[in-house]
Amino acid sequence: MKNLKIVPLGGMGHVTQNMFLYEYEDEILIVDCGIGFPDTHMPGVDILIPDTSYLLKRLEEGSKIVGMILSHGHDDHIAATPYIMPTLPEFPIFASPLTAGFAEQRMSDGKVNRTITTIKGSESFEIGTHFSAYLIPVTHSVPDTRHIVIDTPEGLVYHGSDFKLDQAPVDGIKTDMAAIEALKDKEVLLMLIDCLRIEYDEWVESESTVGPAIEEVMEQTHGKFVMTLMSSHLHRIQQTINAAKKYNRKVVFIGRSVEQNVEVALRLGKLEIPEGLKVDKKHIEQVADDDLCVIVAGSQGQEGSSLMRAVFGEHRILHIKPQDTVVFSADAIPGNELTFYGAIDELSRNNVQVVYPAINHGLHKSGHASLPEQKAIVEAVRPKYLMPVGGADRHRVLFYHKVAEALGYDENTTLLPESGEVLGFSNRTFSVVDQITLKPQIIDGLGIGDVGPIVLADRKALGQSGIVVVVLPRRKSEFDLGHMQVISKGFVFMKDADEVVEFIKTESAKIASSREYKNDEQLKRLIEKRLSRKLYKIIRREPLIVPVILDL
Repeated sequence: MKNLKIVPLGGMGHVTQNMFLYEYEDEILIVDCGIGFPDTHMPGVDILIPDTSYLLKRLEEGSKIVGMILSHGHDDHIAATPYIMPTLPEFPIFASPLTAGFAEQRMSDGKVNRTITTIKGSESFEIGTHFSAYLIPVTHSVPDTRHIVIDTPEGLVYHGSDFKLDQAPVDGIKTDMAAIEALKDKEVLLMLIDCLRIEYDEWVESESTVGPAIEEVMEQTHGKFVMTLMSSHLHRIQQTINAAKKYNRKVVFIGRSVEQNVEVALRLGKLEIPEGLKVDKKHIEQVADDDLCVIVAGSQGQEGSSLMRAVFGEHRILHIKPQDTVVFSADAIPGNELTFYGAIDELSRNNVQVVYPAINHGLHKSGHASLPEQKAIVEAVRPKYLMPVGGADRHRVLFYHKVAEALGYDENTTLLPESGEVLGFSNRTFSVVDQITLKPQIIDGLGIGDVGPIVLADRKALGQSGIVVVVLPRRKSEFDLGHMQVISKGFVFMKDADEVVEFIKTESAKIASSREYKNDEQLKRLIEKRLSRKLYKIIRREPLIVPVILDL
């Protein structure tokens, strides 16, 4: 039986790793290709990318990718491309101009060369033999955001990722409600819809209201005005530039992400900087502090970001002084609260004036639709099925109760799939047709997927209980147990732990002398296993134990 399959490769129940497959017969259309962020249980991990093992398996079975559409330029929708594209064959990629520019820059950074077809208008374009699509402009916190209408053999699917219904956007380009309302008569099969801010009952204020708040703080600043924000938030950057012009401050951009995004935006005409206002960061010392507006990357307090290096006095160009004002024009992304407020705390301890949304609400307005906006867009389309996306499980369930039920949808027409469930549509009827295992790939430095559960468990043990290295010297195939060494880091202070150290030596010597092992690897495993168990019984701690055999 032929059916349309929809596979959320990035999983469900979280905000990031957005990547969806639309399958019909042997054709696959991909929507978005974004990264995710590690939680506190993943020490040392940089980012996460979607698990593409299902996709690779389908390609081995003879299916083909007919295209990819990128909805907008945020990293959780485009930044996995340099990691995933090298594993996939060539296929066309479609996006709005700014989204294409950002995505090409990300891929170029990863030394991946893929051309993106720019879609400027609302014309329909063919993708393979079974799919066609067109893009609808919507407002969000990055310009050129699009919702995607996909025409499939089973009917129309409205792929509505991040959006808001801003009535006074900075660039004047509103959500095209006429195009959205025109879908009501076309009997849309399924609507995927951003549900992240379902908890908020009030219409989200316009982004254009942030400008006056920025101006107010800048007017009162006597030293440098240092602004940190999401590097892709060009509307916020434009309003900061406008304020700098008004108060005769030169603008300096610092941080790779913000510098690159500004460069792309200027090239595409998505940002305007009056001539003579921008100063190269290398010449920042030539401008008096009270004539400077610095826009710097690192609004989430990310370790190693330009802002954090400046906060701790380690940045070679940007030096933050007590007379400066640092403005955080962003909220903490869920999971980043510790680093976000950690940066604010450090600046406060250094007597730097810090202004952030909790004390000045005007400095940040969300780019995501609240309850009444979500309800309005669903009412405009009236699809047969609804599927909330882009939020945690609490947001998806709340969407069902606050939007879907209120508009007459029930549990059979509101889809809340679990991660790994493959959705199938045949004769305009829905069912779960398959269950796959999804394990996000871990990016750690330059490694892709080479950090697994064992490595993460070891890192957690290191962070919680430290490490004990047991060095067993061996001369001519015989262990010299009298010269055994125990080296500890983060476990116990060696001078105060003679009894524990002697216990470790005694137990290790017993095992080495027991001949219960056939080779060195078995000996190491025995020492690790038995010491771990016995140390926990004695001191209720489980350090990472590393036996080392030293041949002399």
